[in-house]
Amino acid sequence: MKQKENNIRFILILIIIAFFTVSSGCLQEFDEQEAHLGIRDIEISADSVKSTYVWLNVTTYVENWGADSDGNATVMLKAFSEQTGLLELKQEEDIGPIKEDETKMVSQKIRLPKSGSYRISAIVVNEGEMGYDLRMTLSGLESLPTDQQETGVRIESIDFIARETSSNGVVIQNDIYLKNEGVETTEDYRILVKAREMDARLIADKKWISSGEIKPENTVIRSVNLTVPDNYNYIVEVSIWDDNTVVRTGEDYVQLNPEKVIDRDQMVQNKNVNTADFVIEDDFNREYEEEAAYETAEEESPGFTCSFAVIGFIAALYMVRRRLQ
Repeated sequence: MKQKENNIRFILILIIIAFFTVSSGCLQEFDEQEAHLGIRDIEISADSVKSTYVWLNVTTYVENWGADSDGNATVMLKAFSEQTGLLELKQEEDIGPIKEDETKMVSQKIRLPKSGSYRISAIVVNEGEMGYDLRMTLSGLESLPTDQQETGVRIESIDFIARETSSNGVVIQNDIYLKNEGVETTEDYRILVKAREMDARLIADKKWISSGEIKPENTVIRSVNLTVPDNYNYIVEVSIWDDNTVVRTGEDYVQLNPEKVIDRDQMVQNKNVNTADFVIEDDFNREYEEEAAYETAEEESPGFTCSFAVIGFIAALYMVRRRLQ
């Protein structure tokens, strides 16, 4: 009888030990949570607007609703053309360490052409695996005005003076009024001045000049002579260049055929244009042409896991049973 009681007591002790072993192993696995990173929101703003492209500041809000992250994850930005579906750009930025229940801002700058519309995709990449993503669509970038503060230069007006006439045409002096509306002295920009015939749209003459440095709130006059055939009406086009980028444009009209109406909204009677009058040597200087499921690695858990604890318990019962026999 006493032997039987000892056996029962031994079995109870084994059961208690097995219970605590299983419980501690399961709790340990439960406590070893993973970092669950997701994207809550994306904000996109124009950082700098050029004539043909725009720099955008993309801020991604990354949220962690799991355990603390060790900082191995990144945010990958992709931009696809809505017209072609082709990938325009792809870049990554480290998220850095992010605590449980914390939201972190990750900022990136991207450059896109102003023409067309785009699909922006932000993706969390953890240990090389792409996980949660959020998408936005961008359109109408071409309507963004070119940065004015960047150059500060404004074309206020153009005056025309007929300097001389000859068999080669009329020499027109173009006085261009430039004002610096910025807060700093401007750089020395290149300025392209073109005389375009109103009807045929042919270029009669064009030249490069320099703006020179202009102090804040100052207005200067830069002059250039263009030689054009007589008895035609012209649009004089002025463009200011910063390296390979046009940062400001303007135009005005000079009429060497006053009987012609040049209002674009009115009917203009066709006239015969002698193309030979516009044949000029091309000495134009072109030296400035433009150019997702995430996975966190699990470390080995110290001690017994749930499965090993159950196997151990069954083995113990088998040994007790053999002892009772």
